Amino acid sequence: MIKRSVTLTNPEGLHARPAALFVREANKFESHLDIESENRKVNGKSIIGIMSLGAFHGETITISANGPDEKEMVDSLANLLEKGFE
Repeated sequence: MIKRSVTLTNPEGLHARPAALFVREANKFESHLDIESENRKVNGKSIIGIMSLGAFHGETITISANGPDEKEMVDSLANLLEKGFE
C-alpha cells in the first residue's frame, strides 16, 4: 500500500468537473483507491464518494492505493492534483 498527502491547489477543490477528471484518471489503473479528508474515507474511483468529501481549495487529502500498479496510480493522481488539473 502506498499513501501520499496532497494539498488541493485548484480553486474548485474536488467538486464536479475536477472530481470527474480525477475519477477518469483513477479508473485507468487496476489498484484499489481510497481518498481521505478530515477523517472521512471514500472510494477514490467513485465521483459521488469524492464529491461527498467536500474537499476545498487549500485542504490536504490523502491518496491511498493498494494493488499491482499502486505506485503509478498515486504518482499520476498526485501530479494531477498538484498541477491543479492543468
